[in-house]
Amino acid sequence: MAGSKAAVEEIEVAGHTVRLSSPDRVIFPQRGFTKADVFHYYLSVGEGIMRALRDRPTTLQRFPEGIEGEAFFQKRVPARGVPPWVSTAEISFPSGRKAAELCPADLAHVAWAAQMGTVVFHPWPVRAADVDRPDELRIDLDPQPGTDFTHAVTAAGELRGLLDELGVTGWPKTSGGRGVHVYLRIQPRWTFVEVRRATIALARELERRRPELVTTAWWKEERGSRVFVDFNQMARDRTIACAYSLRANGRATVSTPVDWDELTDVDPDDFHLGSVPARFAERGDPHAGIDDAPWDITPLLEWAERDAAAGQGDMPYPPEYPKMPGEPKRVQPSKDRDRPRAG
Repeated sequence: MAGSKAAVEEIEVAGHTVRLSSPDRVIFPQRGFTKADVFHYYLSVGEGIMRALRDRPTTLQRFPEGIEGEAFFQKRVPARGVPPWVSTAEISFPSGRKAAELCPADLAHVAWAAQMGTVVFHPWPVRAADVDRPDELRIDLDPQPGTDFTHAVTAAGELRGLLDELGVTGWPKTSGGRGVHVYLRIQPRWTFVEVRRATIALARELERRRPELVTTAWWKEERGSRVFVDFNQMARDRTIACAYSLRANGRATVSTPVDWDELTDVDPDDFHLGSVPARFAERGDPHAGIDDAPWDITPLLEWAERDAAAGQGDMPYPPEYPKMPGEPKRVQPSKDRDRPRAG
């Protein structure tokens, strides 16, 4: 993709005029990809990224001077200097504070964000119609030191079998790094707390089946060389780079939807800004059916009740969260003076 030599372009996107300034600014120095390349990349996968972002409050990870420059997360759309057609949704943080976040209604919102130096899109797992009840359950399979992408793929395969038993379809994608993400489209009937509990229950069942491969241990010192199921990605205000989002690394990789059958054969580094548009044009979106059958998570909530009755209750929240009802102590096990010791 070649960057434009014009100082400013005006481009029609989804019925709106979007301004593209400094198109030749280099965003990915190792690959030579420019701001124009990023902008037109997002247009090329428009149908796919809108399936991931439409009507979702979205945090923007911006790199105005490129990925080697200063970066920041933008959670609030400015009150001024924003096109009148830009949509927002009000969300509440764990602290109780509120913010109006970008809420893409069409591809012009993505293009506008790219013009503002956005590289990575981090949508909430909710829609604007009900920002307190997730419609997307996200399973983040995160390889720990001593493991790699192939271990995450193996864990994803085990997860697929478990989901088949539950009668629900999982939708896998590469993380853009070493991990694998699997999404479930769910009915928006439950709170963040309930959906997180359901995610913990699913993760624990996966861990029981493959304890040498999978861990739910929140504390790094207890994880070992296993794949961590990061259940706190379902806590309020924790987000994951969406399908077709670029990642801020030197390779300019893309978090790319894949079919289950191809997951074992792919190399995540093959999916990048330069390659994904052709793949998308040729194959379409493997997640095209994700919205077809939202699932009732009651079986997972029943598992959570079963686990609680057996002494496996809630797990720690991230440190920036207020203390939650029923949450265990947030103390690293090796520093917990009240923890029973062996011997």
